[in-house]
Amino acid sequence: MNKEQHPGLYIHIPFCGSKCPYCDFYSVASRAEIPAWLQAVQREVLLYRERFHDFDSLYLGGGTPAFLAERELAELLECLHKHFTFCPQSEMTIEANPDGLSRDKLKAVAALGVNRISLGVQSLDDRDLKYLGRTHSSKQALKSLDMVRSCGFADVGADLMYGLETQSIQGWRKTLDQILEFGPEHISCYQLTFERGTPLWKMKAAGRVRSIGEKLESAFFIWTSRYLDKHGYQHYEISNFARSPQFMCRHNRKYWSHIPYLGLGPSAHSFHAGSRWWNVKSIREYCRLLAEGKAPLEASEVLSEEQLDLETLDLGLRTSAGIDLHALGGRLIMDEALAELQKSGLVKVTNGRIQPTRRGFLVADSLPLMLCS
Repeated sequence: MNKEQHPGLYIHIPFCGSKCPYCDFYSVASRAEIPAWLQAVQREVLLYRERFHDFDSLYLGGGTPAFLAERELAELLECLHKHFTFCPQSEMTIEANPDGLSRDKLKAVAALGVNRISLGVQSLDDRDLKYLGRTHSSKQALKSLDMVRSCGFADVGADLMYGLETQSIQGWRKTLDQILEFGPEHISCYQLTFERGTPLWKMKAAGRVRSIGEKLESAFFIWTSRYLDKHGYQHYEISNFARSPQFMCRHNRKYWSHIPYLGLGPSAHSFHAGSRWWNVKSIREYCRLLAEGKAPLEASEVLSEEQLDLETLDLGLRTSAGIDLHALGGRLIMDEALAELQKSGLVKVTNGRIQPTRRGFLVADSLPLMLCS
């Protein structure tokens, strides 16, 4: 079996030291429910141990997974290894924040088999960090990057955010230059979005903060892509850059390629054999259902062949690899529409694959509609 066909395992750890005003992922700023959640997620493991096997990626996301104590992380990982099988050389990632790291914790997670760190730096400008409601400073972020390296991690990712009203491209360049000094294997650059219902969205609605506007957002995106390309990073997905193909996030690529993945924890999503299901978005309800021996599902769906094709088109055009023209062309893609998009410089066709250009990435959400119209 090709390694890309092995399923991935995601664990949603919905706990943080504090809740960032822009974040719309399900999490709580408390430790109180960790013991109950930890017991519940181990019960959920038992529901799937016969259905899923031979994972080659594990992603501990959240929330802030590193917010868990070392003994809690050890209990979780020991349960996963006891009931699931993992392929040799599996990619095992943990998300962490600069203010929640210590050498002892890094050494502990490495001893548990974690070999990839995704560090939520966001910015190396203290004004930006204050705007984002982050609890770490630029000095702490730099120290944590150095700590991760000195603890021997050879696969390090830095998560950054751009498009803030406190930010200029010159200031953004300064953050990138400092990050590049550490030579991370992976860099994620996310554009700030105002997600409905978040504190930041409410602040925008009240006129306390503002968007920088589509024109400037596009300028940030294009400049970032060109700058990181110049420094040897491949722009392989809208928000993601890797120093070489081997450092593209194996786990996340499964989401974009309809490769099976299992998600455990409140709000986690799963996909297998054309079916998708997702868990309740409540720690208490999640724990209650599992205590009663029930799957903690909120809903599920079985995708039709047409839906799978449309998703393949939609997800594939978020990546530089694009999609196989021959796999979908006869059913979905209009030749005239494809020719027009090529002419406009939004896509290219290489070795039978439709691939978005840098400008195409800017309108990736619209490309499927353009191709099928």
